[in-house]
Amino acid sequence: MLVTLRKLADGLIRIAAMVAAVALIFELGVILVDVTGRFFGAPLTGAQDLSTMSMAILVFGAMALCDRVGGHVSVDVFERKFPDWLNYAADVVSALFGAAVFAGIAWTVYDSAGLSQMLNLRTNIIDLPKWWFQWAVVAFSVVTALGMALRVVELIVTGERAEPLRTEGANE
Repeated sequence: MLVTLRKLADGLIRIAAMVAAVALIFELGVILVDVTGRFFGAPLTGAQDLSTMSMAILVFGAMALCDRVGGHVSVDVFERKFPDWLNYAADVVSALFGAAVFAGIAWTVYDSAGLSQMLNLRTNIIDLPKWWFQWAVVAFSVVTALGMALRVVELIVTGERAEPLRTEGANE
């Protein structure tokens, strides 16, 4: 059952990462067009709105993948000095804490999205509905929280520290 859950979670993480990659490419395009337009005296109208909203999708869409490959910033100064059980406990607690943080983000932004939709809140320059992006942040935060919670379960079931996925071309 854990294998099936892991495959499902990895599929959701890949989808979120692909959406984040599209947001990154879009962000680069917006910046390129805006900077080029500024050179010719005609900047892209709404570039700030587009950049802000695509950055929300980029950051939260990539967060689950960052956790899955072990890409979060970590300080391992004392890791070699600590006993294995303490390092294992730190892995479990940090994954559990991360899952709780992202669940909290999802809950808070969910409430905020409902309010934004009710009040018809929009971006300042080009009038984009804010709740579209807030719903995306909620979905990506849920995926991240579920991925971290699954990591907690995997750590507890296997009883050993999990190694992050290695991406192709990653340096050792």
